[in-house]
Amino acid sequence: MILNTEGNLTIVTQENATPAQLVKKMEDSYSKFKNDNVIVNLSSLEQLTLEQILVFLQLSNIHRKAKHSFVLVSDSVTIDQSIEEIVIVPTLQEAYDIIEMEDMERDLGF
Repeated sequence: MILNTEGNLTIVTQENATPAQLVKKMEDSYSKFKNDNVIVNLSSLEQLTLEQILVFLQLSNIHRKAKHSFVLVSDSVTIDQSIEEIVIVPTLQEAYDIIEMEDMERDLGF
């Protein structure tokens, strides 16, 4: 797991770990990025299943409840594999865009 922090944004990059192992590492290191918006870059995975996405659900819910963005990046997810509770986009640029929009919504009180 590689953590790259830029201001109030942390990008978590998956290296060799499975999604479940990555979530465990993220939970163990949560204090390092708990006040940041988070992008989890899973682009190195050629295929991402619904079960692998669901392992991020609890962490995503906790983070979003604290009024911070949590976005997964993977271009190997199809619409039928995604769930409403987790934001998944195909590119890093789209993740930045989602966070920018969510920041504006929070600023406006939505």
